[in-house]
Amino acid sequence: MKWKTVWVIFLALPALAAAQTKISGTVKCGKPDQQQKIDIGDKPGHAYAISQGKCTWTKPMTIAGIQTKEDLGTNTDEITATSAHSRGYVLGTMSNGDKFTVRTQGTDTLKDGQPQSTSGTWTFVSGTGKIKGIKGGGKFTGKPEADGAMVIEVEGEYTLPK
Repeated sequence: MKWKTVWVIFLALPALAAAQTKISGTVKCGKPDQQQKIDIGDKPGHAYAISQGKCTWTKPMTIAGIQTKEDLGTNTDEITATSAHSRGYVLGTMSNGDKFTVRTQGTDTLKDGQPQSTSGTWTFVSGTGKIKGIKGGGKFTGKPEADGAMVIEVEGEYTLPK
């Protein structure tokens, strides 16, 4: 009799879990406002870098009925002749002033030291106001424009506490 009770509870758990909401959007990031690069010296093009720059949502994501507005991204990169592996944080601002923090990691493909594409994953770390307690994450891909700005397509899912 106990196993039937456990099985019924197990089957009911997904209904109690918060529903995932799909999100997607497009963000345009200009060249970094701050950037430092240190060559390692073991082979050509191998370096570490840290940068920070601003991004604007050209096709905002809608989270809890609020649109994303702008981001401030801070990244560290290990650069080689053909790629850059990055980790970073994005502090996002919603249209109502609420904030969120996202942790990112990804890879840029380089040619002659210039980005050709970017891709990676992201995870919500925190949120304020209406999006406090946000959880979730997703993927991103991007390509540079002629002016050096990176246009990034973002997709994923989120949940909010009840």
